[in-house]
Amino acid sequence: MYDVVLLVEQELSEPDAKRVVELHQDMPEPVTYHVLVPCHNAEAGVEASISALGTADLYGPGLAGQREDLVEAQRAIDSEAKGCSGRSVQRLRELGQNAEGGISHDRPIDALVATVNHVHGQEVIILTRPHIVAEFFHLDWTNSARRHLGVPVLHLLEHEPASAGAEPRR
Repeated sequence: MYDVVLLVEQELSEPDAKRVVELHQDMPEPVTYHVLVPCHNAEAGVEASISALGTADLYGPGLAGQREDLVEAQRAIDSEAKGCSGRSVQRLRELGQNAEGGISHDRPIDALVATVNHVHGQEVIILTRPHIVAEFFHLDWTNSARRHLGVPVLHLLEHEPASAGAEPRR
């Protein structure tokens, strides 16, 4: 079994799923894809934003009354991430592939490293939108993964969905 871990920002589009599968079509052994979707932690995000603004003293105690709202926001975020993971796995399965998926609230690279170690992944594919500034400074997921993992790491840019009536990009 050849295990490939996919770290994705958003659900795999049909063209992206086909492109990933085509990369492994000549493998002599079966391939299993492990789709990982990082999931934003709403409470940590709010607290980090308030701290960054230097207003934690003003708003910190007020967060206690907002816990229910944050819990509800986290449920919505988790639900969307689980849907993203599930639809991505389904697209791979529709192409005849073995696939499983999940979400993580950990930092994306920490979750990726843990997943690769857990499934004994032999390859990592990271699918993202272009992040020019992060890539320029080597702060993007791909460069970070390459520093932390001893397996091949491939970075693919996600296909943009075509809008109805839009001119094709050249």
